[in-house]
Amino acid sequence: MRTNPTTSRPGISTIEEKSVGRIDQIIGPVLDITFPPGKLPYIYNALIVKSRDTADKQINVTCEVQQLLGNNRVRAVAMSATEGLMRGMEVIDTGTPLSVPVGGATLGRIFNVLGEPIDNLGPVDTSATFPIHRSAPAFIELDTKLSIFETGIKVVDLLAPYRRGGKIGLFGGAGVGKTVLIMELINNIAKAHGGVSVFGGVGERTREGNDLYMEMKESGVINEKNIEESKVALVYGQMNEPPGARMRVGLTALTMAEYFRDVNKQDVLLFIDNIFRFVQAGSEVSALLGRMPSAVGYQPTLSTEMGSLQERITSTKKGSITSIQAVYVPADDLTDPAPATTFAHLDATTVLSRGLASKGIYPAVDPLDSTSTMLQPRIVGNEHYETAQRVKETLQRYKELQDIIAILGLDELSEEDRLTVARARKIERFLSQPFFVAEVFTGSPGNGQIGVLPNHAPINTAVDMGPLRIRLLNDQWLTAVLWSGFARIVNNEIIILGNDAELGSDIDPEEAQQALEIAEANLSKAEGSRFDFDRYGLVPRSSPRQADLILTAVRLYEQMPEPKYVIAMGACTITGGMFSTDSYSTVRGVDKLIPVDVYLPGCPPKPEAVIDALTKLQKYNDSKKFLPRTLYRAYYLEQLGK
Repeated sequence: MRTNPTTSRPGISTIEEKSVGRIDQIIGPVLDITFPPGKLPYIYNALIVKSRDTADKQINVTCEVQQLLGNNRVRAVAMSATEGLMRGMEVIDTGTPLSVPVGGATLGRIFNVLGEPIDNLGPVDTSATFPIHRSAPAFIELDTKLSIFETGIKVVDLLAPYRRGGKIGLFGGAGVGKTVLIMELINNIAKAHGGVSVFGGVGERTREGNDLYMEMKESGVINEKNIEESKVALVYGQMNEPPGARMRVGLTALTMAEYFRDVNKQDVLLFIDNIFRFVQAGSEVSALLGRMPSAVGYQPTLSTEMGSLQERITSTKKGSITSIQAVYVPADDLTDPAPATTFAHLDATTVLSRGLASKGIYPAVDPLDSTSTMLQPRIVGNEHYETAQRVKETLQRYKELQDIIAILGLDELSEEDRLTVARARKIERFLSQPFFVAEVFTGSPGNGQIGVLPNHAPINTAVDMGPLRIRLLNDQWLTAVLWSGFARIVNNEIIILGNDAELGSDIDPEEAQQALEIAEANLSKAEGSRFDFDRYGLVPRSSPRQADLILTAVRLYEQMPEPKYVIAMGACTITGGMFSTDSYSTVRGVDKLIPVDVYLPGCPPKPEAVIDALTKLQKYNDSKKFLPRTLYRAYYLEQLGK
C-alpha cells in the first residue's frame, strides 16, 4: 500500500518527498517520465535531469512538460541533447516554467534558450527573471497610435513602409537575401536606435550569429569595455540545436524584450531570424509527441503556436516592441501553411523575389507582392501615397507586357507601352541600392537615409544662414559661415550648394565687429516695420515673400509658450547635429534626437544644449527675431573662433 505523499514520516520514499520522477522512455529529444501519485508537474513546467553517464560525465538536461499521458506519466521535450540519458534516471520537477534573466544584465551578452550565457564572459545577474510563457497584453493596454518607421531602404520606405511598434515579415526562399536584409536593417536602425534591441537567432546558421556578434562589437552597439552600456541582447538557438530549443528560443528573446517594454517602459526592437524555423521545430516536436499531422505535414496546433508568439509582440501604453522577422518560404510557395499563417499577424510584408535576384537587383524586394497597412493617404500623405500607386501601376503594366516582349520582342509594342517599359526598368534600378553590410561582397559602399530625426528623412533641403562645422578624418574641424543655400543629405555624405560662404579662417574679426555695429544700428532704425531687406544688407537676394515668412514665424514665436522654436526660412533647419524637417512656418519641439558629426546653419554648435538651442540665439535674437548676415558673422566668431 502506497504511503500518503503529502505527509513526511518514515517510510516515505525519497522520490515522493522531493517530487522526483524517473525516466521510462527516451525517443530522441522526447522523454516519458513517471512521477509519484499527486506529484504530477503542470504543463510547461521545467524538469531537470542531473546525473552521470556510464563514462562518469556530468549530465544536466532541462526539459519542458508537453503532455500528461495518464498513469502518473508525463511526456517532456528536452532543450539540449539527450546523449547519455538512461531509463531510471531521476528527474526533478522545478515547479515553474522555464525562466530567463531579464533587464539590463542581459545587454551585451549572448544567451541560449535557457537564459544561460554562452559568450564566456562570466555569469549573469539572475535577480530578475521572467517565465518564457506569458499572457499577451489585454485589449485595454494596447496602443493604437500609427507612425512610420523609417529604414533607409528606398523600396521599403516608398512602397511598403513599416509601422513603429508593429510586426514586419521579410519573406523569401533560400538564397534571395533575407538575412542580408535583416542585417542591413540592424545596421540602419538598431545602431542609431535610442532604445534597446533584442536579436533572436532561431534555427539559422551559427556563422551568421557569430558575424552579427562581431559587427555589433565593432559598431559599439555591444560595448566590450563597459558591457552595461551595450544596447542589444542576443539569444541564439541555431541549426545544431535540438527541436525543443529551436521551438522555445523565440519565446526567450521575446520575454527579454517584454521586460524592457513593460517594466522599463522603453521602445524595443526585436529581430527574429528565422520565424519559419520556429514552425519547423514545432512540427518536429509535434510528430515526436505523436500528434496527428495536418496540412503538408505541419503540426495541428500551428495557428495556436504562432498566435501565442505573435500576440505578445505588440505596442502598449507603457512602451512598444517593433518586430522584424525573416520568414523562409519553402519552394518559393507563399501559400505554404507556415508563411500563410504568419501573414495574418503582420502589419507589413516585404516579399523577396528570385526573379529580381537573378537580374542582380538587390534588395530583391518585389514591389507588387509587398504590402503594408501603413500605405494610406491619412498616414503617409497624399503625395507619398499617389507616388507609390503610380509606381505600382507602371510596374504592374510592365509585368503584363513581359510575356509579349518574350514572344514578339520590344519592337512590337506601341509607343506608349515602350515608354512604360523604359520607365519600369528605370524604376527597378532606382529602387535597388548597395547595402552597408554587403560592401565586403560587392565592393560598393552602402547608402541610405540614416541618422535623421525619426519620422523624417530629408534628401534635398534648404538651409539657413549660419555657421557650418564638419569634423574631418583627423579629428579636426572645418568651420565656415554659409549665407543660405541647399544641402543634399545621404549617409556619410552631405553636399552643400551655397549662394555664398566664407571659411572661418578667412574672416577678419575687426571687419566683422564693425559690420555688426552698422547692422545693429540699421536694425534699430527699422525695428517694428517692414522694410527692404536688401537695403540694409540683411539677407542677400531676399524677396518680399521671404520677408513675409520671417514675420509669420515671428508671430508664431510670440504666441507659443516655452520652449520656443522658430524656423524662419527654408524648408528645413538642421540643428546642432540633428536633422529636423519642419516647415518654415511651423513651430514645434524636437525629441528623440540622434547626433551626427555635421553642424549646419540654424543652431549654435553645442550638442549638449540641442533642445534649447534651435534658433533661440538669445544674445542677438530676443528683440529682432531673425539673424542678419552680419550678426551671424559676429556670432560665428564668438562661438567657433575661440
